[in-house]
Parts: sequence; C-alpha cells; structure tokens
Amino acid sequence: MFIADFHIHSKYSRATSKDMDIEHLAQWAKLKGIKLLGTGDWTHHLWLEELKGKLEPLDNGLFIYQNVHFILSVEINNIYPKYGKTRRIHNLVFAPSFKVVDEINSALSGYGNLAADGRPILSLDSAELARIIFSICPDCFLVPAHAWTPWFGLFGSKTGFDKIEECFDEQTANIYALETGLSSDPSMNWRWSELDRFALISNSDAHSPSRLGREANIFDCELDYYEIIDTLKKKDNKRFLSTVEFFPQEGKYHFDGHRNCDVCFSPSETKTHNNICPKCGKPLTVGVMNRVDQLADRPENFQPPKTIPFKCLIPLDEIIAEVHNVGTESVGVRREYFSLIQNFGSEFNILLNMSEEQLKKELPHRIAEGIIRVRKKELDIKPGYDGEYGRVKIFPEPEKEKQMSLF
Repeated sequence: MFIADFHIHSKYSRATSKDMDIEHLAQWAKLKGIKLLGTGDWTHHLWLEELKGKLEPLDNGLFIYQNVHFILSVEINNIYPKYGKTRRIHNLVFAPSFKVVDEINSALSGYGNLAADGRPILSLDSAELARIIFSICPDCFLVPAHAWTPWFGLFGSKTGFDKIEECFDEQTANIYALETGLSSDPSMNWRWSELDRFALISNSDAHSPSRLGREANIFDCELDYYEIIDTLKKKDNKRFLSTVEFFPQEGKYHFDGHRNCDVCFSPSETKTHNNICPKCGKPLTVGVMNRVDQLADRPENFQPPKTIPFKCLIPLDEIIAEVHNVGTESVGVRREYFSLIQNFGSEFNILLNMSEEQLKKELPHRIAEGIIRVRKKELDIKPGYDGEYGRVKIFPEPEKEKQMSLF
C-alpha cells in the first residue's frame, strides 16, 4: 500500500517556495509518508533539466530519488474561445518517459511560451491538447484539474462547461479521471450521475513542501506507472483504496461571495440575492457548492455503487498550532511537529493509522484529542469563498495554557 500525490509545482511556477526542488520534495514526502510524488512542471526547460539530472529512471515508467518515487506530471493552463466564451481550463498530464515528455514539449511549444512559467499558458483547446498527447503516446493520461473551481475548472462557474463532452469533444472517451479539488470532496461529485464512470483523484496542488499531501490518494497495487494508470482507468476499488481530502468547506471556493466586500453566501443566500453582491452590486463569484447544486441530479448524501471511499483530514501542523494558539510557522510548532514525526514515522501514520488508544497514550493530550476530533468531524468551519480559505476550529475555545512551553 502507498500514498500518492500527483499534482504539485516546482520552484519555477509562480507563487511557489524556492524550496520546491527535488531535495526538499523528497525530504518532505518522507516526513508526510508519501511514497509517490508527481514532478510537476516538466514543460519548463530548467525544471526538466533538473529532473533528468537527479531522477533515476526505472523500467516501469516511474523514477526514484532517495527512495521516493516520482511520476512525470504537469499542469497546463489552456485558455481558448469555445461556444462564444473564453475558457480557462487547467489540465494535468502524465507521461511515462522523458522521451515522451520531450516530444510533447516540442509539439506544445507552438501554442505558448513554455519557459514563462512552470504551469504554462497555452492558446490550445483542451480537446486538441488531448489529441496531441495521445497521438504522441497512448500511455499518457490526462485529468481535468480541480474540476469545480470557478476560474480554471472544467465545470467552474466562470469559464467552465456544463458537460465534459462540451470540453473534450471526441476525446472524452480518453478521459478516465477527474481531480475534485480542495473545495469539493467525492460525495459532492457523487450527486451527478454523469460523473459515475470517472475515478475521482485528490492532490495537494502544493506550492511549498510542507503542503504536500494535504490531499492525496491511497493505492494497493504495484509502484508501476502502467498499473497505476490501469487502476484509474478501471476505477478499481480493490487497488485504488481511498482518497485523503481537505474538509471541502476549508477550500478557497466552497461558498459564493466577494472577498473584497466580505460577503460570503451559501447557494440559497446567493439565489435570494439573484447572484448579486449586496454591497457593490456586481455579480458574486459562484463557488463549488452552488455549481454542484446546479448540475447535480441526485440529493445530498447519495452514494452510487462501487465508489472509492475518502477520509477528511487536517494537517498535523495545523492541529498543533491550534492547540497552542500560534501560527503554523512558529518555531515551537515546527519543533513539536518534527519530534512527533521522529517518534512515529510519518504524518500520515499519525493521522491515519494510530488507534485512539495509541494517540491518547503516546501523544500530548490536546494533540491526541485534536486528531480524534478531526476523525469524528467534530469541527466548526467557516466556509471559504472567492479565493479566501475557510477557517477551521477544532476546539471552540482553544486552550493557551501550553503555549509558553513551546518556546
């Protein structure tokens, strides 16, 4: 069994940490308990050069560095007109070799400046992107990224489509998976029968190493590119065991609203206000929950057969920070985080595998209690909206009595 995070970015993408390099990615993958990590950004020549110089190719389509496996993945920003509207769709592309990557980069270079950003902007229809990569190598894999987000999702309220066929045309048959994104979870996607055939994957979209694994995928199959892709194509719940999710309310686009106006609405409140911000009079940014409501043909809590289960978690450093009422970047939080990892192997081992009895026996009392409350979903969450992350409270009135012991 292993945990995979397919969607990340390198230091060559905008708004990313300078530590998004192979060395730090491998270090943090081990801390988190992630066995397979996407490379991200292989369209960028400098990052690709680093990947080629540091990753050891295996004979199964994967790569390895310091006992962490890597899969060649990239996010592409497709911007193009279709059906009278400008579309901005992000797509994840997976490839089994550097040779295939080189061929794809050569083909894509005519549609935009690949060197401008790790996530390149291409004037290229998503269907044409799919045609290009599958004509180069049928073993490639394409997944619409964070499918529901307003501005750059396949079904997003601002630039997306109402059906997947509208986006990918005849290439729709070659799309087997969707990335749910931080603002939705699988249960929200289960409400729309059109999505039943797709495997629903979840990834961190990390821009800094410590954010790796905030969403991830758990497999029980060989660490082999072709078997992983086959597992996803077949939506095999014997090999694809579950996903690890954000609480979707914590995502930046779960509810509707205007960040600048401090207006956050549920879908019903948005309907009451006719999609107009009561403060500035402009259209609201319609979020993921509202968009799901628009397209769903099933009630909430509906679960179709043969689904892949999921678990919602909060990162360990956030739990520690709330216990001590300080920020996640504080020296004390980092010290306690690394101490716990050293004692118990990895963050996912602590959050997923340790029993309640073990947690209560081995961990500081309030941290153990926080992890247990997260597992039981005993939380208070103010939903995110219009680019603003939601705010999670594990303890209604955080205790501060241990804060000083951190320093």
